[in-house]
Amino acid sequence: MKIHTNIKKKSFWISLLGILFFLLSTPIEAATKKYTIATDTTFAPFEFQDTSGNYVGIDMDLMNAIAKEENFEIEIKALGFNAAVQALEAGQVDAVIAGMSMTDERKQKFDFTDSYFDSGIGMAVSTSSNISTYEELRGKNVAVKIGTQGASFASSIQEKYGFTISTFEDSANMYQDVVSGNSVAAFEDYPVLGYAIRSNHLPMTLTSYKEQVTQYGVAVLKNQNTEFIEAFNRGLATLKSNGEYDKIINKYIGTDDSTTTSTEDTSLLGLLKTNAPTLLSGLWNTIWITFVSLAIATVIGVLLGLMRTSRISILEAIATIYIDFMRGIPLIVLTFFIYFGIPQAFNLRLDATVAAITTLGLNAAAYIAEIVRGGINAIDKGQSEAAMSLGLPYYKSMQKIILPQAIRLMVPSFINQFVITLKDTSILSIIGLVELTQTGKIIIARNLQSSSMW
Repeated sequence: MKIHTNIKKKSFWISLLGILFFLLSTPIEAATKKYTIATDTTFAPFEFQDTSGNYVGIDMDLMNAIAKEENFEIEIKALGFNAAVQALEAGQVDAVIAGMSMTDERKQKFDFTDSYFDSGIGMAVSTSSNISTYEELRGKNVAVKIGTQGASFASSIQEKYGFTISTFEDSANMYQDVVSGNSVAAFEDYPVLGYAIRSNHLPMTLTSYKEQVTQYGVAVLKNQNTEFIEAFNRGLATLKSNGEYDKIINKYIGTDDSTTTSTEDTSLLGLLKTNAPTLLSGLWNTIWITFVSLAIATVIGVLLGLMRTSRISILEAIATIYIDFMRGIPLIVLTFFIYFGIPQAFNLRLDATVAAITTLGLNAAAYIAEIVRGGINAIDKGQSEAAMSLGLPYYKSMQKIILPQAIRLMVPSFINQFVITLKDTSILSIIGLVELTQTGKIIIARNLQSSSMW
């Protein structure tokens, strides 16, 4: 009987091991790979946001089509060109697709996919201008967008033709500078110029195009994400062979009826009506980020303020160093350090919202600390001395006598700090945070109505 029981137990364990072996040896479908792709915000027709809040354009449509073809997922981060490149260098994103020319200088830092578009530099002038050649630019000013091949080309011929250059962060302001007469011409990639003029009915005209023909590619860090490059190249080849590539290109810069053109109402009321949800979303982001940042700043600032008025010299010294350092460093430098510097140093990824809240919180804490110190020092010292003479300990006199009076004095300064922090959120658009300012930039990138939007 005992032998029979042992045989049954052995059979059970053998069967169980067999089932486990079968399950473990069964092929499991690999998880879908996901890539974070950084892009520009103001480079139509390659990338821009439509009225529904979706990112569209040649780059976006190609990227989505290739991702579908090669079975991988993408997360788009519209940061602006400079911030996108810095995010790639810091390891915050996997790749950059932003109408990026594959120059020899960039190839030293990045690996590129196969070229997906051949472009060149064009010059556009106001329709009221008689300028048609580079020689006629002498003694005048031209507009370019920072970091573009148009800017590089203008710089390369600046000395020869004797003109000055104004550099802008986005295309919309560059065009507006020409339309308003501050600059006589703009240099930009010819598809971008042509699309902007045609789709937004700008009073400008192209006088030259395809100078310095360049190829666009998707950039990744050197010797990294080779599997992404291989997948992109395979997908691009497939799209070209099945005709989908030509459909995407013709959709934005073709000459047929399928070419995308702007139908947005550009009157002030029309712009508000069309973009109200997007603007409200940007406003909400601005407000809640301000409140969260100030909540963190208040906790840190009150602690630092108490340390600053402490009788313990080491605590006072620590608080003084922090306050002087944070008040002395420009907010934009602190933003770049937290969002790009720290992740690159520690090989981690940091969300733009987290970086924004951290930046504002640390910066505002220094000013709140001084508000607390000023409020405490504004109370007559005689009250502290009277409390001590009555035998009250330091912390008790602060709690019961000094702080209740000091807080009433601090309230106006706290309100002022809230307003300052609210306005400081606009600086954070430099890292792609979609608050109210960045929302405005994204809308302007689509309709080029900068004066109405601002």
